[in-house]
Amino acid sequence: MVERGSPEKRGRLSRPLVLAAAVALVDRDGLAALTMRRLATDLGVEPMAIYRYTAGKEALVDGLVEAFFAEVNDRLRTSAGEIHSDRDAESAGLLWRAELRRIARAFAFVVHAHPEILPVVATRPLSLPVARRPAPLLQLTEHILAVLGRAGFDDATVLSIYRAFVAWNLGCLLVDKRQVVDNPEEPDLMLRLGLHRLPAAEYPRLRALVPRLAEYDDEQELIAGLDSLLSRMPEAPLDSFYGGSAP
Repeated sequence: MVERGSPEKRGRLSRPLVLAAAVALVDRDGLAALTMRRLATDLGVEPMAIYRYTAGKEALVDGLVEAFFAEVNDRLRTSAGEIHSDRDAESAGLLWRAELRRIARAFAFVVHAHPEILPVVATRPLSLPVARRPAPLLQLTEHILAVLGRAGFDDATVLSIYRAFVAWNLGCLLVDKRQVVDNPEEPDLMLRLGLHRLPAAEYPRLRALVPRLAEYDDEQELIAGLDSLLSRMPEAPLDSFYGGSAP
């Protein structure tokens, strides 16, 4: 048996393994539970062994963002053929929109797999200069900009569509049904959502509409809203962006 912290155990560590364990820990117990000591326990090593792969707690949080976008990019690679089967988009000259929908679906899939990480994904990159952000995030950003550039948009329009696309995806998924549940074990709807805490005379619309917010189909709303948003964008001059590769 290999003892905890032994050279044999440490030899099996790698940065991807450390980050995967960190993601699993946050998935299971939430972001507040992520510490170097707790992660070391999950990996069966001494805490100091992890510092070879991440400089500390702040770097580990950056690693969550790195792992998240690496998973998004992996999903895009495995689904790259879908863009060629979208004949309606191809015949209408709207391949760039179809590709943005594919990216949005991949992003939403990973969000649903790791919902506790989404707030970090939405906010953490803002604290870092662009060049120091995780490589998988930069790769996805480069791909989106390339999609729009190859469609023939000028630089100003590329950035306008990019900002709208990112804002809609993050905003829609952050307004999530898990956030409105106060007590998931409570069978009564009003109690489960914590609405009994709100005086009916002061908050009648909140009490009436929050249950519907808890039940909405976020992926359907994500794509429907994205289609509506993109339909208001300028027509692409070329729309010849896609050469069979993804990030």
